[in-house]
Amino acid sequence: MKETTIWHNPKCSKSREAIAILEENNCEAEVIKYLETTPTKDEITTALTMLGMSPRELMRTKEDIYKELNLKEEYDYDKLVDAMVENPKLIERPVIFKGNRAIIGRPTEKIALFLSEN
Repeated sequence: MKETTIWHNPKCSKSREAIAILEENNCEAEVIKYLETTPTKDEITTALTMLGMSPRELMRTKEDIYKELNLKEEYDYDKLVDAMVENPKLIERPVIFKGNRAIIGRPTEKIALFLSEN
């Protein structure tokens, strides 16, 4: 199992930049195309703990589905996580995991620093 994992969307330019930065830093990462292989509720909850974030902070709040589901008015942790499981397009990207740490790779400049930290 590789030490580094990325939740990746190949259609996203920032996500593609993140892959390039991983390669430039000789970092072999497990690439999970999260729109195809949706993270489970437990995986999203673990990611939130690693990121030190609330579910809303991991969400793409400008997506149409966010508005359609009226998630702005939702405050229940589990319901927000469930919304990401059911609609992975809501998950911000890219998310990079290394060991027991994680970051959202935006701006992409912070990825190389993250990779160099122990």
